[in-house]
Amino acid sequence: KMEACARRVSHCRDVGKNTWPELCGARGEEAAATVETENPSVTAVIVPEGSIVTTDERCDRVRVWVDENGIVTRVPVIG
Repeated sequence: KMEACARRVSHCRDVGKNTWPELCGARGEEAAATVETENPSVTAVIVPEGSIVTTDERCDRVRVWVDENGIVTRVPVIG
């Protein structure tokens, strides 16, 4: 499943773990909980594919993109 996940580079450095490729294909709720456990300085936000979001880079946010079944479709990254 990981091959199908879109990847993006985080510009946030020195914030602890900043990317979670292992969560690609996981359930969104579990992925968000894992992100927040592994890096308590960020908030994970579950976002349905196709949603319109702001383009600002934030080093305290990780978007967890999910499909209609709640499965992570993109590698979660800080930004």
